[in-house]
Amino acid sequence: MKGIQMVLFLLFILAMLTALVMAESEPQFELASSLRSTKGFHHGRHGVGGAMTCDKYPRVCRVAGSQGPDCCQKKCVNVSTDRNNCGRCGKKCKYSQLCCKGKCVNHMVDKHHCGICGNKCSKGDSCIYGICSYA
Repeated sequence: MKGIQMVLFLLFILAMLTALVMAESEPQFELASSLRSTKGFHHGRHGVGGAMTCDKYPRVCRVAGSQGPDCCQKKCVNVSTDRNNCGRCGKKCKYSQLCCKGKCVNHMVDKHHCGICGNKCSKGDSCIYGICSYA
């Protein structure tokens, strides 16, 4: 019985690594090779049904299709743009604010992020209602 469990476990690992490599070759390959060398991984401590969360495997946040390169509360995010993790994990922007380059800004009046992140008003112009030189 123990031999069957080991074979199933190895098949599961092989299938998971194959899927990761096929999605995007270089970053996934790096992830796959790091998983093979993870201490205790082959000894069954993570179980067959264990999830690959970024708190244990931070490299999963750098693969194609990830929500971002940073790990906050076991989720991949981008602290440069995430309103719930702006600049650092857990820092939430107010309802009317956007997260631009890791800082909460009011895009309705901020002349460096007018309307959207990175939309800088010309010198002398102001940002009103998210539009440069509205009046």
